[in-house]
Amino acid sequence: MGLTAKIRTRDGWAVSHAVVTVTDMTGTQVLRAEADAEGAVRDVTELVPGAYTVIVTAVGYAPAASSAIVTASGRAEVGTVTLARQGGAELPPPGPWTIDPAHSSVGAVAQHLGISSVRGRFTEFGGTIEIAPDDVTKSRVEAVIRAASIDTGNGMRDTHLKSGDFLDVERHPQITYRSTGVSAAGSDRWKVHGELSMHGVVRPVDLDLAYLGTGADPWGGTRAAFRATAELHRDDFAMNYNQVLQAGIAAIGTTLKVELDIQAVQGDSLPTA
Repeated sequence: MGLTAKIRTRDGWAVSHAVVTVTDMTGTQVLRAEADAEGAVRDVTELVPGAYTVIVTAVGYAPAASSAIVTASGRAEVGTVTLARQGGAELPPPGPWTIDPAHSSVGAVAQHLGISSVRGRFTEFGGTIEIAPDDVTKSRVEAVIRAASIDTGNGMRDTHLKSGDFLDVERHPQITYRSTGVSAAGSDRWKVHGELSMHGVVRPVDLDLAYLGTGADPWGGTRAAFRATAELHRDDFAMNYNQVLQAGIAAIGTTLKVELDIQAVQGDSLPTA
């Protein structure tokens, strides 16, 4: 006898703080139970056979309601109830996540000669993501990039980018980003507000973030995937160097499109294996 249910997010994660309320056809509450750490509800309260309404609530999620029939055995098997983030916006389960540089990329694209694009990437970086449990807009992101790890596939160009004309890596070895807020921009899209420190200058920079989902990895961990973009103007970071060709065309464009493909591992550190 009693009621059983499993409460999950859209990605299949347990909602451990969910509350299940059961009412009869008159609207009278007959049962209230909380999910355990696995998101499971098992209550042995005896229920009279008949039709009931099951309402599942959890902080940060939109309520879900469904009907349930209690059989002559006194059992009501609700099955799996899927909760959507409040407002329809999804993020990974709450807690710390660590960016995995080996399976992530930090790149930028700039115009070259006004007719083509030059792509570069940073090969050494790291960071953390903290998903807030009750109000996801209070989630935080911090990242550090080693400026000298810039790689455009051309050694002479890389040396110039590391010089005082651009990144000046001797004086400013790190590029850092710290979020100041997060706002929903769709069911799986977010706007991350933050401050970027580069070349000794700090400027507000917003990231357009898409959450791509979570899943198990071959090493026994859990990973979340994100893609983010931003647009920077290098003049904003006191990188004003440019060579103007005879035709009046700048050799290197002043606008950079930043492209981030990020995998983060659940927990406050990367696996050692």
